Amino acid sequence: MPEKIDYATKIPNNVNLGEDRRLQRALEGWQPKFMNWWGEMGPTLETHGVYLRTAVSVGRDGWAHFDHVNVPDYRWGIFLAERDPGRTIAFGEHQGEPAWQQVPGEYRADLQRLIVIQGDTEPASVEQQKLLGLTAPSLYDLRNLFQVNVEEGRHLWAMVYLLHAYFGREGREEAEALLHRNSGSPDAPRILGAFNEETADWLAFYMFTYFTDRDGKYQLGTLKESAFDPLSRTCEFMLKEEAHHMFVGTTGVDRVVQRSVELIREHDTMDIGPHGGIPLEVIQRYLNFHYTVSLDLFGSETSTNAANYYTAGLKGRWLETRRNDDHRLTEDSDELQRPRDDGTWEHDEVQKILLLNLDLRGEYIADCTTGVKRWNKILSDAEIPFRLKLPHPGFNRQVGINSGHHITPDGTIVDEQTWQAGKKRWLPTSEDLAFVRSLMRPVYERGKIASWVAPPRQGINGKPFDYEYVHL
Repeated sequence: MPEKIDYATKIPNNVNLGEDRRLQRALEGWQPKFMNWWGEMGPTLETHGVYLRTAVSVGRDGWAHFDHVNVPDYRWGIFLAERDPGRTIAFGEHQGEPAWQQVPGEYRADLQRLIVIQGDTEPASVEQQKLLGLTAPSLYDLRNLFQVNVEEGRHLWAMVYLLHAYFGREGREEAEALLHRNSGSPDAPRILGAFNEETADWLAFYMFTYFTDRDGKYQLGTLKESAFDPLSRTCEFMLKEEAHHMFVGTTGVDRVVQRSVELIREHDTMDIGPHGGIPLEVIQRYLNFHYTVSLDLFGSETSTNAANYYTAGLKGRWLETRRNDDHRLTEDSDELQRPRDDGTWEHDEVQKILLLNLDLRGEYIADCTTGVKRWNKILSDAEIPFRLKLPHPGFNRQVGINSGHHITPDGTIVDEQTWQAGKKRWLPTSEDLAFVRSLMRPVYERGKIASWVAPPRQGINGKPFDYEYVHL
């Protein structure tokens, strides 16, 4: 398989697509449907060139090239990391066997389902962010939005390639369905709840790219361990692009907190709303919402499906090969904390293989903590006593063992009346949402930025902040 990506073809790829005429024709038949979807559900704001990075090879060096690109002319394609011919399966009952180059019949339905669920998230986020370009706080931010959008579109292509190449007629039908479902649709919503939520302002966008795209990182990381080698290699390349999405979220929240700090110090008050800033309490409530909605994406804490996927070799753990155990987990147990109806917590010993979702969620929570530490350092350096924090994992949950209970951000189990009384302090209110949206006025002038967010410390690819990242 070539490392360099062939852009001379109708569908750029490094999978030798031209050698399989049937597959090529099928994907070329899907391509105009994708472009229709992009035109209808993609970014609303029209541009005449965005400073985007485009993959030119899949190797460690030089896999991205920067230039101004007219977004409708962006060349979406199919890119897999290079194959390791000696790769073996690292876990489960097939541990030590050669990685699969084709789909074993007994695992066909499960693998297809995993690919469809991952594929469904990619266009969903583009749909959620459709209108954000109309209120971009700077050309730098507008450019980052478009970069995230085109890469999510390419991630959709990655999953559609697998469906077309390895799952026959059913795979082709599922690829069509990925374009028929829409985020928030009452009739055909996206599969996972977080991808039907509205992303109506830029603070929500930064939180989404920090928390929800970070879930994507961990889900892709488990699929990268898959015994099905084409899926593994696809996810390995997607993880390179996912890193930028999380960078947008991390530094975006950095900059909102930094600007709020500046306004607090300038006006000597925490009530900075009248001065065009986002109060820290509102930032905390946005954090609480996006973090807990993203936790739901990990599924139930105990899962026989996840255990079966692991045993079969379909989906591993985060950094599976670095784990110091037998990679089968049939003899090990771990502790699970459950809420009780009497308001106390109980601790159960459960087989580790049934707690794979909890294991992955733990890795995610530890990673999320690093961002909160960054944001709190901005506050501590400014000698502002307020601190942001991640709420208890049981707070505001709709999925799993906590979903039937009312749990406060500090982990206290309360009755419904207490929950309803405190909800407006813990989650964004309609007034919060209206206020933040009132700040969302576009700034399209080079070197200028909206009043509620600080400029970045550095630009993209060595360019300054006042570079013309987008031609309007």
